[in-house]
Amino acid sequence: MGELGAEVTTLLTDIAMGESARWHDGRFWCSDWVAGEILAADVLGLTAGQRDVVARSTSFPFCFDWLPDGQMLVTGAGGLERLASDGSLVTHVDLTHLSGYGWNEVIVDVRANAYVNNVNFEVTGQPDFAVGSTAGLIALVPAAGDPRVVAEGLAFPNGMAISPDGSTLIVAESFAGRLAAFDIDSDGGLSNRRAFAEVAADGISIDAAGAVWCATQEACVRVRDGGEVLQRVPLDRAAFSCALGGPDGTTLYIVANQWNGFENIGKGPRTGRVYSVEVSVPVPGAPGH
Repeated sequence: MGELGAEVTTLLTDIAMGESARWHDGRFWCSDWVAGEILAADVLGLTAGQRDVVARSTSFPFCFDWLPDGQMLVTGAGGLERLASDGSLVTHVDLTHLSGYGWNEVIVDVRANAYVNNVNFEVTGQPDFAVGSTAGLIALVPAAGDPRVVAEGLAFPNGMAISPDGSTLIVAESFAGRLAAFDIDSDGGLSNRRAFAEVAADGISIDAAGAVWCATQEACVRVRDGGEVLQRVPLDRAAFSCALGGPDGTTLYIVANQWNGFENIGKGPRTGRVYSVEVSVPVPGAPGH
């Protein structure tokens, strides 16, 4: 394992609690869970670091992704919401029959299947919640048909990624300190659960070589299938999410916040930042690669 030699720069500051790093349509995106905002920021030229509030959510947590037709989907307390043309969030699909708890991460594949995960227990107000639970699940919201649970028994599911060839879904199980991998079946279901790597991660992002960047405590690390740690980007605060993107597909964006315990979220100064660093292996499908 080696520490990445490239310089880490700061793109954004003054975020209350950043999460859900994304690269889309030439801009960097993330959510601020405390402020209830979905942010988009320019990364080049005179407007680099300039941010726009694209949408506002009252859910906690909330993450987002896009359908192939460009519509944004956002997780919420009752399921998935959709960004309407007027900037409001409207119900896309109700998932309360699958879980009565809030929905966390979402990722959409090229077939317009949305995978949404849920820790499936009440996190707030439980100081000992980190003791662990394997109640977590992943639900499939298919392009056609009814939503259904496609994976259960997950130990606090967090970030998700889909392999470059679309055959594998990887999910961070934060309580278990591992990445789990599933085969994606022809009907969108998940099967053949296995360990991808033993690493405690929150958000993740996959590259064109199939290695996974993982947001961890005070670092972002790159691991390959089997668990070997290939590279490490040390940070001055805890990493919560990461996304490969940038104009050439070789910029790693890292959302990081100082962490003082779940009970202190939203208290004190706004310590959230977005860092960027150049890497050698691009995001899948990057132009020129």
